[in-house]
Amino acid sequence: MKEEQSTIHSTKDRILNAALDLFAEKGYEGASVDMIAAAAGIKGPSLYKHFKGKDQILDALITKVDEYYAANFNAAGNQGQLPESMEQLTRMAFAKVNFTMHDEMIQKTRRLLTLGQFRNPRLSELATLHGITAIQTMFQKMFAAMMKAGSMKNDDPAILAMEFAAPVSLLIQMYDRDPSKDKEIQKLVKAHMKHFADTYGKKV
Repeated sequence: MKEEQSTIHSTKDRILNAALDLFAEKGYEGASVDMIAAAAGIKGPSLYKHFKGKDQILDALITKVDEYYAANFNAAGNQGQLPESMEQLTRMAFAKVNFTMHDEMIQKTRRLLTLGQFRNPRLSELATLHGITAIQTMFQKMFAAMMKAGSMKNDDPAILAMEFAAPVSLLIQMYDRDPSKDKEIQKLVKAHMKHFADTYGKKV
């Protein structure tokens, strides 16, 4: 029974991995169920033993990626701890950016959302959530807490979160278009974060 369950999970994972590869390459609309099944090494009808169709594959894929992203993004830069200084903030934030830029699963998911956001309302919502809303909310709460702790100048945390995150988001998009500029983009990210820290850090 355990071996059978393991085989089922293994096949499901192969299907989800194949779907992510195809969605990232061709977009959600451009990848058919038969293409996903072939890429997963199974016949088309066999796929329906695991998923009812492409929508259910997308649902399962989003859940898988969300869980993966939450665990690894939160681990990057010791997310659970409030930065005690602007220097600590920049180290933590850069670790998260580095993970987001270079993790293969997150790269493919970002391409999926980029390709699908203009055709699929759900992918559009997810692109906004992961690319803007969730990041801005995280930094807004963090900056508010740092202001209260006295390690950051008092200002509007929502505006500062946007000011901090928006250039980084644009630089990640630049990296996605041309990965050969990796080192140059990382240098720009660090320079932006240092400028932000120098501008809004409170001298003790």
